[in-house]
Amino acid sequence: MRIAIQGKPFDADMAPHLQGLFDELAARQVQVAVAKSFHQTLGQLRLPDTLTVFDRGDDLRGTDYVLSIGGDGTLLDTVTYVGRQQIPILGINTGRLGFLSTVSPEQIPQALDALFRGHFTLESRSLIHADTDPDVFGGLDFGLNEFSILKRDSSTMIVVHTYIDGEYLNSYWADGLVVSTPTGSTGYSLSCGGPVMLPQTNNFIIAPVCPHNLNVRPLIVPDRSVISFEIEGRSNNYLLSLDSRSVTVDAGIQVAVRREAFDAKLIKLNHVNFLSTLRSKLNWGLDRRNPAGFSV
Repeated sequence: MRIAIQGKPFDADMAPHLQGLFDELAARQVQVAVAKSFHQTLGQLRLPDTLTVFDRGDDLRGTDYVLSIGGDGTLLDTVTYVGRQQIPILGINTGRLGFLSTVSPEQIPQALDALFRGHFTLESRSLIHADTDPDVFGGLDFGLNEFSILKRDSSTMIVVHTYIDGEYLNSYWADGLVVSTPTGSTGYSLSCGGPVMLPQTNNFIIAPVCPHNLNVRPLIVPDRSVISFEIEGRSNNYLLSLDSRSVTVDAGIQVAVRREAFDAKLIKLNHVNFLSTLRSKLNWGLDRRNPAGFSV
């Protein structure tokens, strides 16, 4: 078996858990590859002698699983390493909320055992693709959560003229606009008043950020749509963002988004599903009127 690992710098209390992870993989004679940026943070650990290092854009064919060690942001970044290779990703949560990375450090041994036994399911998560002219994302033109158009710093609001399949929808006077996937419905879109969608829903959410018109509300559209934009405002520069990757662009740039041709494959252990994650992360069900048998 071959497993690739991507992660972020970690606190000292995480070191024993990571050491246990590498020791277990070595004992099972797993071929381990570690992302270059993460490998630079592992100097204090004993690593397998056969460990190899990879970088973004490297061919990971032949890899069975990818472990993402960090928070949800780390998993979003891990998706860009995997791309169209669609290798299953398991998120180990060393961050805070953990909607996507659902395995705690203490659960690493059980999670590894589940991987080797095949006691898990795969969830296909749709991605959003951004077409820009000129290209500003350097080939990393897809995201798992959302695409955003935002004003810069404290400048005045912007106007985002929005079209669906070439047909005019609305001109949003706002601080920006978010187009979210179902996975991203619990992220930035949620804070903009957008709905929560189940991961298998084939839709996008268009949600304005701090709209000037209070009667403007988030809109759900089919993800087979092509959504295009024209941006104007007093500033000559705006921000475009795919998940956590933001770039400053000039006014007049041509922008459109659509569903990506491939999906991200997320590993879900048998005791974890989206509804249980909603209850545990958003504290749904914490109501004394609920029957005692309904646990969070």
